Amino acid sequence: MFVTLAQNSTPLFQSAPAFLALLLFILIFVGIWKMFEKANQPGWAIIIPIYNIYILCKIVGRPWWWVVLMWIPLVNVVLAIILMVDLAKSFSHGIGFAVGLVLLPSIFMCILGFDHSEYQGPSASGNTTL
Repeated sequence: MFVTLAQNSTPLFQSAPAFLALLLFILIFVGIWKMFEKANQPGWAIIIPIYNIYILCKIVGRPWWWVVLMWIPLVNVVLAIILMVDLAKSFSHGIGFAVGLVLLPSIFMCILGFDHSEYQGPSASGNTTL
């Protein structure tokens, strides 16, 4: 009986998860685009692989060669955590928000894009505290 119901289901119910995933992807895409624009960087930069990491390093004030270091296993994990903490500092958020950026980066970058926080400049230059 269950097999018969599954075979007779409409395409709407079969495509609903894909549609919801697409909506979530678009929401995250737009949120990160807006976050980049808040930091006075081009939003379209999120589309281009590797270049988006370069722009993220630029936003937080880290040198360009960190992009190269991101290709080294385990080093990339440490650098990604540092980048997320610096990103939280750059938007005047605390350690709790930095933990959120480390654990759920897409969601928390969306929050940075859609909330009222303002970009304070690169945090790695030492002009902000966490």
